[in-house]
Amino acid sequence: MSVTRLFDISRHCLEKFPNDKMFSTKYDGEWKSLSTQEFVNNGNAASRGLLKLGIEPGDKIAIITSATRNEWVVMDLGILQIGAVSVPVYPTISTDDYEYIFNNSDAKYCFVSDRGLYDKVAAIKSKVPSLQGIFSFDEIDGVANWQEVMNMGADDATQGEVDDIARSIKEDDLATIIYTSGTTGKPKGVMLTHQNIVANVQGAYPRIPRKKGLEYQDTKVLSFLPICHIFERMLFYLYQYNGMSLYFAESIDKMSENMQEVKPHYMSVVPRLIEKVYDKIYEKGTSSGGLKTKIFLWAMSVSKAKNGIGKPSGIKEIIADKLVFSKWREGLGGNIITLISGSAALSDRLNKMFQNAGIPIMEGYGLTETSPVIAVNSFEHMRIGTVGKPLHNLDVKIQEDGEITVKGPSVFKAYMKNEEGTREVFTPDGYFKTGDIGHIDEDGFLKITDRKKEMFKTSGGKYVAPQIIENLAKASKFIEQIMVVGEGEKMPTAFVQPDFGFVKNWAKRHNLNIGDTPEEIAKSEELKARIEKEIEYLNTKLGNWEQIKKITLTPEVWSIESGMLTPTLKLKRKAIRERYNDLYNKMYNRTGNAE
Repeated sequence: MSVTRLFDISRHCLEKFPNDKMFSTKYDGEWKSLSTQEFVNNGNAASRGLLKLGIEPGDKIAIITSATRNEWVVMDLGILQIGAVSVPVYPTISTDDYEYIFNNSDAKYCFVSDRGLYDKVAAIKSKVPSLQGIFSFDEIDGVANWQEVMNMGADDATQGEVDDIARSIKEDDLATIIYTSGTTGKPKGVMLTHQNIVANVQGAYPRIPRKKGLEYQDTKVLSFLPICHIFERMLFYLYQYNGMSLYFAESIDKMSENMQEVKPHYMSVVPRLIEKVYDKIYEKGTSSGGLKTKIFLWAMSVSKAKNGIGKPSGIKEIIADKLVFSKWREGLGGNIITLISGSAALSDRLNKMFQNAGIPIMEGYGLTETSPVIAVNSFEHMRIGTVGKPLHNLDVKIQEDGEITVKGPSVFKAYMKNEEGTREVFTPDGYFKTGDIGHIDEDGFLKITDRKKEMFKTSGGKYVAPQIIENLAKASKFIEQIMVVGEGEKMPTAFVQPDFGFVKNWAKRHNLNIGDTPEEIAKSEELKARIEKEIEYLNTKLGNWEQIKKITLTPEVWSIESGMLTPTLKLKRKAIRERYNDLYNKMYNRTGNAE
């Protein structure tokens, strides 16, 4: 059958890839699955229930879950196939952002996963005139349960109405509004059509590597990134399109346990997760002591010395793989075909290390506005340091100032209620301006060099690209997070959040008393001096104008909850800069809050 709307994918699956375990979620310690037929049946019941609730084509329905679960996928299908518009929302944002998003989207109903999220939405309900009701997936006393909607649609006598509406939906009709996580300012509501996401699924389809002899029903995906983010959302549909079984991870804390249970073949990741996994591996390998540590460090040196990437060749590489890197693969469940990395730049060093450990990473690039993938590496065309070749159905053009622009069927419709903002992000000839700087090499691989909006100019007129410097700096075991600053100043400086766990062990080994709390540790002159040595080494790789001349250690963990990281673990630069304004002024020898 022809797939032109998002809900067509479920019917495509039922026809070509019927599966007893299409979606699985862990409830009370037990994995519970939906078959393809149950998924379609339940989606139809959800549609019938929503129609009885008074939902009409074009109405907006918000969904917020702490972790993705089977109920989410059922409601998504139920919403889309009656022409309503889904508004997935991050669970970790503030109530102010909830209020803004609900009003901006004119959300009519909201489905939440649990008590905590219900309380957040209920707190702002009176400030959202369009919001008529809130339903919960969990059973909560005094709160309407989503099963009430399902029960309203239990009788299939009105299925003909659902089918009629589904037939009337066009591929360029609005399917979803996804609000950007907002590294600066208020989030923008990106309006995506059915065609936008379907075109991206079909464009990315040829890039997914397949293992010979692995049947679709036996292919497992572990999904843990927020499905309200377009990266995981598009992959969610792409995995369906391929007939794979999706298992929704309980939480990032349960990832190791879930990987051993599911033994996935595919998993999408963000670079920060890969960095954390590597740091844990390194810490475990170097703290084992004796012969084990020597073997670990020897294997790492063998991998580092390897020319290029690929399977082990030669006796040293084979032994290193057997003794060390096979354990890495076992830690991820033992069946990983590839990790799919997006959302931010992955360091070449880590990419090569994982590739040589037999854990291939397909690094890609895109934005919410492009549904999201613009380019992605593949097994056939892989080049570390790039984000791969652009998808075949997109036209990527590098503007004179180096900005990457793109045109094609997966480029978004508009920003919700923001005509001016929409006009600003398109060139006169209709290319979407990504805000990223890059180039396409002679072999067609796209390389990103920095965010245009994040580049800054020093008072000497020199441009500094902070992301490049930050990625290099995070190779240090001492540095958990770093943000390079210095707009309009005579020199770049940086806020550094130490890796508090690592530096405590470092201090213990060197008999140093640097304190126990982040606040105490950040005041340690011994630690600052040691991290300054790391920065001095980094500066040898940089031009004079971009070298970091001063650092300050920050007294807390940068997190989503503190408002300093986006839900995909990118820096919220404006928030960090404002939070540490006094520290910023001290680095530039100013007092008080004066700029």
